[in-house]
Amino acid sequence: MLTLRTSVDFVELRIPDAEMLPSYRAALERGWHPSTVRVESGQEDLDAIGSDSDEFLHRLQNPGAAGATIRQPDGSIRPRLPSVVRWMWDGEFCGGINLRWSPPSPDHEPEMLPTHVLGHIGYHVVAWKRRKGYAAQALNEILPHAKDQGLRFV
Repeated sequence: MLTLRTSVDFVELRIPDAEMLPSYRAALERGWHPSTVRVESGQEDLDAIGSDSDEFLHRLQNPGAAGATIRQPDGSIRPRLPSVVRWMWDGEFCGGINLRWSPPSPDHEPEMLPTHVLGHIGYHVVAWKRRKGYAAQALNEILPHAKDQGLRFV
């Protein structure tokens, strides 16, 4: 198994929950956003939390790929992929890591992602928590979950 060395003493990788939500919201209000390609994602999350925080948290865990299709930045419409999100936590929100995979089917393996998907794992660390090894530790902790989903490699 791949193990990465980190310089951080401890950061938890947690399923997002209501206790963590105020700290997540504070990061959004400071101007941080969870998407590397869509700056508006921060405001969208603030709106979703304000509208129904329980639903917002629920849709972050989607191993069954439930829900409507997704409009891509280029305007194309794509089906959802199974995915889960974990938040990095050191007493406050530090960032997140998400895992995506293809739905199981007889004609392809879960490792085979559609061409519009950049990878199985994406992460983001808030600017004021970077360079502490949090992303490397989060990657170490998400890899066993990838294996549980049948992924042989990411």
